Amino acid sequence: MEENLEKISGYVDAVIYKNSDSGYIVFDLDSDGIMIPVVGELGDISEGERLELYGSYTNSAKYGRQFRAVSCTRTPPTSPMEIRKYLGSGIIKGVGPSLAKKIVDNFGEDALDIIENDPLRLAELKGVTGDRALFISGEYRKLSGMKNVVEYLQKFGISPAVAAGVWKKYESSSVAFLRENPYILCDEELGVDFEQADEIAAAEGIGSADINRIIAALLYILRENANAGHTCLPLKRAAESAMSFLNLSREDIDKGIDESLKSGQTKVLKIGEKSYLYLNEYYRAELYIAQRLAEMLKTSVPIVKDLSHEIEKIEFIESIQYETLQKAAINGCMANRIFILTGGPGTGKTTTLNCVIRLMRKRNIGFFLAAPTGRAAKRMSELTGESARTIHRMLEVDSESGNMLKFKRNEKNTLKADVIIVDEMSMVDVLLFEALLRALKPSASLIMVGDSNQLPSVGAGNVLRDLISSGEIPSVELTEIFRQAAESLIVTNAHRIVRGEFPDLDQRKNDFFFMPCRNDEEAARLVTDLVKTRLPNTYGYSPVDDIQVLTPTRIGRTGTKELNMELQLALNPPAKDKNEVKVFETVFRTGDKVMQIKNDYDIEWNKGDEYGRGIFNGDIGFIEKIDKYSGNVVVNYDGRCANYTSDMLRKLDLAYAVTIHKSQGSEYNAVIMTLSSVSKNLQYRNLLYTGVTRAKNMIILIGKRSQVQEMVENDRRTLRYSCIRPLLRKYLNEEGKDQ
Repeated sequence: MEENLEKISGYVDAVIYKNSDSGYIVFDLDSDGIMIPVVGELGDISEGERLELYGSYTNSAKYGRQFRAVSCTRTPPTSPMEIRKYLGSGIIKGVGPSLAKKIVDNFGEDALDIIENDPLRLAELKGVTGDRALFISGEYRKLSGMKNVVEYLQKFGISPAVAAGVWKKYESSSVAFLRENPYILCDEELGVDFEQADEIAAAEGIGSADINRIIAALLYILRENANAGHTCLPLKRAAESAMSFLNLSREDIDKGIDESLKSGQTKVLKIGEKSYLYLNEYYRAELYIAQRLAEMLKTSVPIVKDLSHEIEKIEFIESIQYETLQKAAINGCMANRIFILTGGPGTGKTTTLNCVIRLMRKRNIGFFLAAPTGRAAKRMSELTGESARTIHRMLEVDSESGNMLKFKRNEKNTLKADVIIVDEMSMVDVLLFEALLRALKPSASLIMVGDSNQLPSVGAGNVLRDLISSGEIPSVELTEIFRQAAESLIVTNAHRIVRGEFPDLDQRKNDFFFMPCRNDEEAARLVTDLVKTRLPNTYGYSPVDDIQVLTPTRIGRTGTKELNMELQLALNPPAKDKNEVKVFETVFRTGDKVMQIKNDYDIEWNKGDEYGRGIFNGDIGFIEKIDKYSGNVVVNYDGRCANYTSDMLRKLDLAYAVTIHKSQGSEYNAVIMTLSSVSKNLQYRNLLYTGVTRAKNMIILIGKRSQVQEMVENDRRTLRYSCIRPLLRKYLNEEGKDQ
């Protein structure tokens, strides 16, 4: 890499900006008397350090010519002036400018060697005790060790932020551990790709059948499959995947599996004749879910009193008429400790739920309403007239847990409500559901509301569908479309799609429109024209607030990647008063509509005087401010302003167009959904259904009739490996036995 880059050297004259989390730094380098502004992710650099830097010159419209460094190597400061500047920079705890001057005046060019190897000589100086001298030496050694980790990993293109994480875990042994087992970098907290760790292993001469390499590959395969929705893999399939991935024998892979089980890094669950390999967190989650639900079902005591009379009173007061299944659902919610209310659009789930809420209020039953996303919680609140929160906020993200899923509400600090009602349950994954169940007090009840025909959660598992299909959880599916809803083509076409019937694409005076396109290029141009001009001019929709473009895929001419670039140019073009920052191929600009694409429990936000942490997968906001100097960004999520450092921007994406998967739980005034570019493996029914049901007032479907036909006819369900169903049956059939 360094052969193709420019090289400069000198000593650090002044550090102008430093971000300790990302390693991003701005400083002036004195290169033989010439001051060169330097920027880059180089880690902790101090004034007085002598550096060799590799990178290239860039021109900033605001800051002029800069050297953007991609790597650096250090040589200790040698002249008394450099050493004094280095020690006086505050980089070493316990040493300030005054003591730095004393040290250099007394020990000259030997000052750093004495601090590291003969620290008690510092006690010769007035005001320095032996204990203080040893403390200063320890801090200097720690600093040197951290810099060694940064330089070691930088050779392989791994950021200082990762180096800081390694140092935090392994301290002075970091480089030795990395040389012996670079696969420690694949730890979920550090998050380095297996391929990068493999590159280091090859450089260190570690063999292809090394046991640490096999275990790391197994964990990588399980994590990648978890990202695809699987909580586990059949043991045989996991082994075959590892054999193919590493090009090793089954014997080698089996040794790795055995060792991963012995070391507690994986778990195996046997169901009948089949064995399943798990990551620890998913094994723990599925066992707990099955045990807790079984316990709730066993201790659920139905209310003997029929609620028909009370329901009739509410019907009279509200001038409404509940249909038979709604009444059964209302009774079911009030009579069971755990209950599922499901149904498609227009079938009266909210009307049913509002009756349940009224009955609970009458009995002074305390309840909380929650949903997986901010938008879903906001909609739930609007439809019920009650306060609703995201599940994450209800459970209170633990800000001390780092970037891992952990909540303050748990078995030791339970939620105070008697009943928890969760909407959009199809979006709830296994880990979140486990956390929710752990936070329920022993006597609490749980009502789950959702549409089982929606796509499964982005995270691993298929909780709602698994619970319904188990046949063990009391549930009611509402099927009757109410008269007012039946007037909407969005609603009636959604139900046609679910039943495998071809939707009505020919009406022009309703809320569902089909616009045929011959090819992807034509479809892309039409999308932009509709968003920028036609819908705003005809219906008064805001292009960014009211209209959402949905597509099945990220790639291709009508995938989110290209559509976002085109829509960004049309709706938020470059301007002198708009700062920009580039992350890989994506340019973020002040005013852009963006989406968080990965849960981050560590991002700080404020809403007036309210402060909190955590922005979650699927949250949509707008870029309010970009600091071009540091690359830091402020994103406004419905009033919550979140602060992103430059390295955190990888968790953001433009959101003028989003995938149908990412739109789950949201509702938009107008949806434009293009089916062009859609590959065969994405042409299935519940993907189309989910996209259609995101529209509140209007949907425009763009593509070919043949694509719509293929999607409607393809009722393929996404297979997700999970053992919740058999585990639930197992615990229900056991009398007090533990797994």
